[in-house]
Amino acid sequence: MASASHRRSLRKRRALVFSAAVVAAAAGTGVFVMNANAEAVDLYHQTLPAKDGWAASGTGTTGGAKADSAHTFTVSTRAELVKALGSASDTTPRIIKVKGTIDANTDDTGKKLTCADYAAGTGYSLDAYLKAYDPATWGDKAPSGTQENARAAAQAKQAKNIVFKVPANTTLVGVPGTNAGIKGGSLQVKGVDNVIIRNLAFSATEDCFPQWDPTDGSAGEWNSAYDSVTLRGATHVWADHNTFTDAPFFDSQEKTYFGRKYQVHDGALDITNGSDLVTVERNVFTSHDKTMLIGSSDTDSTGKLRVTIHHNLWKGIVQRAPLARIGQVHLYNNVYDTTTLNGYALKYSIDSRAKAQVVAERNHWILPSGGKVAKLLSGDGTGSVAGGGNLVNGTETDLVAAYNAANSKKIKTTVNWTPALNAGLQTSVKNLPAELATTTGAGVLTAQ
Repeated sequence: MASASHRRSLRKRRALVFSAAVVAAAAGTGVFVMNANAEAVDLYHQTLPAKDGWAASGTGTTGGAKADSAHTFTVSTRAELVKALGSASDTTPRIIKVKGTIDANTDDTGKKLTCADYAAGTGYSLDAYLKAYDPATWGDKAPSGTQENARAAAQAKQAKNIVFKVPANTTLVGVPGTNAGIKGGSLQVKGVDNVIIRNLAFSATEDCFPQWDPTDGSAGEWNSAYDSVTLRGATHVWADHNTFTDAPFFDSQEKTYFGRKYQVHDGALDITNGSDLVTVERNVFTSHDKTMLIGSSDTDSTGKLRVTIHHNLWKGIVQRAPLARIGQVHLYNNVYDTTTLNGYALKYSIDSRAKAQVVAERNHWILPSGGKVAKLLSGDGTGSVAGGGNLVNGTETDLVAAYNAANSKKIKTTVNWTPALNAGLQTSVKNLPAELATTTGAGVLTAQ
């Protein structure tokens, strides 16, 4: 459980983080954040406050707060990060301070690696792949044979380099003032408990070797493999003050093959395969398509997938903010700026399907001229969206009613649970866009 010193309201925590001085002691020590009451919190040992979303349930989320000096690391390169993470099965508490931006597409000496480096020795080439699986000659069956095997081998080489497996009882946090982040990498939190990820900028997570699937949709799709952060069967995870973006390479810049975009991006933060007790707060999600998936399929784990999403800023997001299946999902005090950005145009914000039980309250949508309220939600006719007090351009709006009036598959308005872990829920959200513009994302937890 969170210690007594952290059992304060979210409004007080904001004062702690943003309104007061940050004092960095000598090299190797923690960053201490002072609030108006002179309480000191070591950023690297900070735990999730009580009642702060689903991740505060039960034992709470403490990450690596109990790490000793031998398991406290400062890393600036991919090789150092891999060494600090150690074995994914090692449950020893650890704190990993990320200093600067780590490029995942580098080797152990720091040399830059390209897609050609991963393809080398596998026999894969995009030209050969396109020739082999052209629908005009191959048809609409799934790719198989020499070039598909070569593509899979090349993809495996890239995965070995850019996928970082996070063990239980780990805190990963960006060092304030260093532009801390991971470029081109994918954090995998799989089958482990108690992980904290904070103050990191995730960018350019790209799959060099997308797979052609002619059976995906009516015209086929190119599918990629890596999320910037992926939770699979993970429990008690707190993702706080991170930034997720496709930059600098956007979907609008992608080439087209077989009539479909050659999609190199997958999810930003996906929560699947029975993951549970997750709090996602004060992050920025920007310039991305399929952003957050909760539940890998309509048959993912019943009784799990309990996720809280609050005080996040979504800008230039096409869809899945989130797409929720099965679980109990609480969304409050988020801002959705649905203005097209870097070519990313809104399809929908929230999708409730496969009997998902979503409570969405006190969120604020910014809808450009000509935008339709009915497009802010989506569903398959089995999911629910309860809650109220949601604003669109400053006016309280019934989003479900607008969606249901325009669609035959109705979203239900009742859920089977009542949120109780809702620390810092603000009832007045008219000024939320201005507030979250300066208090969310990586780089905020730093000296002012």
